[in-house]
Amino acid sequence: MIEKVNPSHPDKVADRIAGAIVDLAYAKEQNPKIAVEVLIGHGMCQAIIETTADLDKAEIISAVHRIAGVMDTDIVIVPQDKHLSNNQKDGIRCGDNGIFKGMPLTQEQEELSRIARDIYGRCPYDGKYIMDGVRLIICQSNVETADLKKLYSGAEINPLGDWTGGTDVDTGATNRKLGSDMADSVTGGGLHGKDLSKADVSVNVYAFLKAQKTKQPVQLCCAIGDDIIDGKPYAEIVAIAREYIQNLGGFEKFAEWGLY
Repeated sequence: MIEKVNPSHPDKVADRIAGAIVDLAYAKEQNPKIAVEVLIGHGMCQAIIETTADLDKAEIISAVHRIAGVMDTDIVIVPQDKHLSNNQKDGIRCGDNGIFKGMPLTQEQEELSRIARDIYGRCPYDGKYIMDGVRLIICQSNVETADLKKLYSGAEINPLGDWTGGTDVDTGATNRKLGSDMADSVTGGGLHGKDLSKADVSVNVYAFLKAQKTKQPVQLCCAIGDDIIDGKPYAEIVAIAREYIQNLGGFEKFAEWGLY
């Protein structure tokens, strides 16, 4: 059983905005320290940003409007806590405590991801999809249900009828769709709105990739300040995650679909 939401779901819009802000920080510094929380809905976007980077509010507002449309914004930018910043002064070390799990994707999870992408390619609007064995539930806004029925004749499509979604209908918040982003790998850490020093990003990415390669579950834990994880220097874990996210096109692109 698995759920997948598309990049226009309000929670994913919040993730994408957070990712875009992290991208702005990386454009300013090679290794910024940043944590972003976004709440969006009903014509308002609020973002709280803790960062070492010198960010321009005008650039942030531009990113919000590009991703979510023109709306009011409330942007708060504060320095990252000095203790967190000092943790990195002598090298790249783990920036958070946490437990992390990587799980090989199942055939069901890969199939639903493919279906979600196919539908979103045709209908780039708010949508949510669930697969439970042979049962497929499709809730897709701004589309004629009959048209989707032609493509997925055995699916349950828009049980309440045709609908219009987006942030004018529902609110979105950062990291609220971790099941959609991580499948069975969900633990306590959120993927989005954080720099690569944060274990929530780098160790989650590393554990997921290792699980896909080995086809075995991966379980890791770390403490803030650790410089070795899974027998590797933390800098190497960060480098693996950096390459993965760069290949996707950055943190905003990473936020669109998560890890799969």
